[in-house]
Amino acid sequence: MFWDKDKNYTKRTASEFNIWRRIFQFFICKIFYMIRLKLIYRLKIEGLENIPKDNAYIVCPNHLSTLDPPMMVGIMPRGVSFMAKKELFDIPFIRWWIDWLGAFAVNRESLGPSTIKTVMEIKKSEWVFGIFPQGTRGVPGIISSVNKGFAGLAKITKCAVLPVGITGTEEARHLPFSGKVTVKIGKPIPYDENPDVVVQKWIEAIQELTGFEYVENDLGVKNAE
Repeated sequence: MFWDKDKNYTKRTASEFNIWRRIFQFFICKIFYMIRLKLIYRLKIEGLENIPKDNAYIVCPNHLSTLDPPMMVGIMPRGVSFMAKKELFDIPFIRWWIDWLGAFAVNRESLGPSTIKTVMEIKKSEWVFGIFPQGTRGVPGIISSVNKGFAGLAKITKCAVLPVGITGTEEARHLPFSGKVTVKIGKPIPYDENPDVVVQKWIEAIQELTGFEYVENDLGVKNAE
């Protein structure tokens, strides 16, 4: 079987973040998606020097498009395991696809103990954990609906938060060189005993990296995801 319908996809062990999933990520994200991004979206990347050499950090980009997760995997030097809403694992092919890309299921309404355990297991591997603090896709020009869970996970795992500003992926372009995507990687934000401090620093960093404006309400969220 390509997938196991009875498997609990919220739980991962360090051994699952192995060479086989890394090879799969490499071909899908670093070759297929990166070629597409560079030819069609004219991808520009800044701030690669800000990526820590170890894996004691959490990749935290803003979110505009379903293109964002594979793009971030293609950019980062290590394997990245992103959270994915648990409903996606109910669809057989998508379940197999994102499972092999290293994602794990999460209930976005509540981050349970299994989520924390999985993030700790990722840290034991050579991979890094990735999460979109907004939880769902936002509207270009606006940063809103920031969930504090990422800052809490940073505190628990003693990982820094790596802010990544993404612009341009919301435009579905198909003709060569018809789009423009820019990814700016900021300096790591150290974890803090007070998660609110990390949340505020992340918001400030994303505003600077993207030029977007932070709003406290939910007007900047697409209900499509």
